[in-house]
Amino acid sequence: MDRTFIQDPAALKDFCNHLQAQSWIALDTEFVRERTFYAQLCLIQIATPQRIACVDPLAIKDLTPLLNLIYNPGLLKIIHSARQDLEIFYDLRGNVPAPVFDTQIAAAMLGNDEQIGYAALVESITGVKLAKAHTRTNWAMRPLAPEQLSYAADDVRYLRDVYRDLAERLTKQGKMSWLEEECARLSGPELYSNAVEYIHLRFKQGHTLSPINQGLLHGLLIWREQAARNHNLPRNWVVGDADLLSLAQHAPRDQAQLMEIKGLKTRQLSQWGEEIIRVISDAREDNTFIFWPEPTRLSRDQARFYNHITSLVRLRAQEHQINSALLATRKDIERLILGNPETALLRGWRRAVVGEELLSLANARQEDGRRVSS
Repeated sequence: MDRTFIQDPAALKDFCNHLQAQSWIALDTEFVRERTFYAQLCLIQIATPQRIACVDPLAIKDLTPLLNLIYNPGLLKIIHSARQDLEIFYDLRGNVPAPVFDTQIAAAMLGNDEQIGYAALVESITGVKLAKAHTRTNWAMRPLAPEQLSYAADDVRYLRDVYRDLAERLTKQGKMSWLEEECARLSGPELYSNAVEYIHLRFKQGHTLSPINQGLLHGLLIWREQAARNHNLPRNWVVGDADLLSLAQHAPRDQAQLMEIKGLKTRQLSQWGEEIIRVISDAREDNTFIFWPEPTRLSRDQARFYNHITSLVRLRAQEHQINSALLATRKDIERLILGNPETALLRGWRRAVVGEELLSLANARQEDGRRVSS
């Protein structure tokens, strides 16, 4: 057996001593959050070139020695599709470990699908076909069976070979600095903090409401976030998105009107009804700010230019063997056309690959338009 299940401080100390000599680790986590707002960390899997360990956070209450090593900026963390794992660590310490090598992003920089899964990537690089028997395991249950631990260990066992292969190809193609730039963005606390002042950015349907009703929706979103955190419940267990939108549209003034809102369950009305009425009443006082402006739609001429730019992006992606969705999203291109400097196309490696060229085309198009109009 080439893995260790660590459930006591002495074994953890021994493994941490081993980690101190490493320059990189393959890292993964198992957690459950179906019934809670905050994810419950149930397992930490770590592989080095020599060892594999599954650390049990449910048995070891003080993970400080291990976390100190994971947060060591001199230790590279190899993670596949890192966002969810980093969110777990953010909840533990209020920031995320860095630097990170995200193998999903690395694979996309080498032409693979932007959302390629771990199993597909392992098979394409190592030829190993991973089992799927424990994808729905409740990782909070104890004891864990040997086959469950083996499944969990596989999530980092082959990550080592995947990392070596991807890193070698990225280096040969001169893309390692691109990946470092991309992965550095994963360390931004704004990705994980769920600060209430930005809460409206996650809700996409608000532009369908009037300014007054947008204010009501914004107040309800803040209330739901705080209620979900305080009671450690999934947001939708408090009130679902569709029901929040309906509440903001109808703006009930009392319990009788609230009960007429379709979709709300008896349990929700009983537990949250009075609070919902209070939040709506308070939000009526000042609600002239437009939180969700009407989405800007491209004109027919701009749409043609969009198609031209999209074709050029695909061409440059092929030339550099990059997944085109990683190089530029639809929103990135629309922002460029609309003159929004916030587009990712005008920053870093993307600007060098295609952004500068697209900006020149956009500027030339605007200049031609001014000549015609004059």
